[in-house]
Amino acid sequence: MKVKEIIEKLQLNALSGQKNLDADVTGGYTSDLLSDVIANSKEGNLWITLQIHQNTIAVAKLKDLAGIIIVNNRKPDEDTLKKAEEENVTILCSTDMAFEVSGKLYELISSQD
Repeated sequence: MKVKEIIEKLQLNALSGQKNLDADVTGGYTSDLLSDVIANSKEGNLWITLQIHQNTIAVAKLKDLAGIIIVNNRKPDEDTLKKAEEENVTILCSTDMAFEVSGKLYELISSQD
């Protein structure tokens, strides 16, 4: 499944990384602990978090994630969005809680198998 399909189906708002919307999503990983994401997420995952600082961009880039979904209607500041664009990292935003986004993303991806 492509990032752009997930944006449509989960009604997400793309804040950065529009060039990557055709990227394949291999799964999802939900965590607010950066070291946990580094240790356990997989390439192509969408990372679901409420973190909005610039360190998330470095983690997404390091792990070659398909993007970051920020939950609870939180939004990163302009410097973080600028860094995301520079690093070509897709940041998506949802008004839903992490639990809800995780469940919806799991349903979408598991229905593709």
